[in-house]
Amino acid sequence: MKSFAQVMEDWEAVIGLEIHAELTTLNTKMFCGCALSFGDEPNTHVCPVCLGLPGALPVPNKAAVESIVLAGLATNCHIMKHSMFYRKNYMYPDMAKNFQTTQGPVAFCMGGYLDLSVDGPAAAERTDIADLAPGESRGNVTKTDTGYVVRVGITRIHLEEDAGKMVHLGGGEGRIAGATHSLVDYNRAGTPLIELVTEPDLRTPEEARLFMQKLRQIYLAIGISDCSMEEGSMRCDGNVSLRPRGTSAFGTKTELKNMNSFKNLHDGLAFEVLRQAAALESGQAIRQETRHWDPSAKRTICMRVKETADDYRLFPEPDMVPFSLTDEWIDAVRAKLPELPDAKAARYSAVWGLSGYDARLLVETPGLDDRFEAAMEAAGARASKLAKPAANILINEVATREGDTSALTAQRLVELVELVDAGTISSKQAREVLSAVLSGEGDPAAIVEARGMRQVSDTGAIEAVVDAVIAANADAVARYKAGNAKLIGFFVGQCMKEMRGKGNPQVINEILAKKLG
Repeated sequence: MKSFAQVMEDWEAVIGLEIHAELTTLNTKMFCGCALSFGDEPNTHVCPVCLGLPGALPVPNKAAVESIVLAGLATNCHIMKHSMFYRKNYMYPDMAKNFQTTQGPVAFCMGGYLDLSVDGPAAAERTDIADLAPGESRGNVTKTDTGYVVRVGITRIHLEEDAGKMVHLGGGEGRIAGATHSLVDYNRAGTPLIELVTEPDLRTPEEARLFMQKLRQIYLAIGISDCSMEEGSMRCDGNVSLRPRGTSAFGTKTELKNMNSFKNLHDGLAFEVLRQAAALESGQAIRQETRHWDPSAKRTICMRVKETADDYRLFPEPDMVPFSLTDEWIDAVRAKLPELPDAKAARYSAVWGLSGYDARLLVETPGLDDRFEAAMEAAGARASKLAKPAANILINEVATREGDTSALTAQRLVELVELVDAGTISSKQAREVLSAVLSGEGDPAAIVEARGMRQVSDTGAIEAVVDAVIAANADAVARYKAGNAKLIGFFVGQCMKEMRGKGNPQVINEILAKKLG
């Protein structure tokens, strides 16, 4: 099998996503008063409505409609004033009434988009824009200094009810294949669920992964779901096909079902691209089918030949009247929108001078944005000067550490950054002080004093050490002056050794440059 880069030279992947999110912040199910729950005893949150018993009538959850309108407004969708629910034929045991209540051709939210920034290594999977200069565009892609921005269209976001949970027993991995029997828990049946369907605008597995991450950030920001992929409240189906580079006709697509992690989404799509390319290049036809990604075997497996819309036999829900949303109600929902991730990242760059990359990392990493803003408030008038080093510590040190980091309060973070800014400690020493703070040893300044870490910046004392190091290394001095500029690192290291790591590296470099000519 070819490598991914080799396949991308000849083929273009066409990817679209269907992303499901349960509205877990609500109290009750979509069409009944049963409580939403996770992890409770099976079948303890059920009633005649969500079990589909004869004569039970659904009543739509108004808060769920508000949540999907919030989602649509946050993703630049048109909010449709008139829509309705349909019955979707569903002959599986995890939906007791044998149909799913969902929306038809017109959903609450139609025709939106998100702009996706792709930087660094993530941008390497896209090979068709290498000839563009920063600022130039082709199709829905604009090249940037660090990667590119792609506009991903959103076809629709519709509201429906989730199915129950199947529990397969006796198999090796909890799957139906090999199981001796299956059980059904209907606690989840009827949970409000929104499904976002993208246009086929994605071209790489990395773009798909980043899109889902960005959507998760938006949903968390507007407070409609906990977006827990581990608990199944957010999951994704990926549709992918290939076509020869330079052509516009779509190939036959396959669907990867229920991707429950960002890595699985990326890896599953990447494998499917390689599998389809190998099949097409050997003269085989691609079947439209639903496939399962097996992360342990690192391959996709055919589950079933893909159903068509006709198989679902959609028809209007006779037990509910159509919806008519007013402009006043939509505006009232719009007023509840908080600051969205893109706007927050732009503010960080405009107010505190952070790079777009750093600002996005702060916004994208859960909890870092709140800690950064608290630090900026604590920094007061010095916020603009301390923003970049504070962001670096949060991104490179705090976010990568396991365990509780709450000991690094906003005030302590500012104090640590100020110690480095004042030349009291070096950046290397700052990592040692940070570890001590997180271990419960107190404030940064007290740790520096207790450990005798205060950096020596006195030029007279440093100059004496520099003179001694130069005198003791005449051969190295000669090689440096002959053009071996890399030896400056050797001299700095020797000076730091003599000063037991307490010399100010910047001052040492300045004096060495002057002394060595």
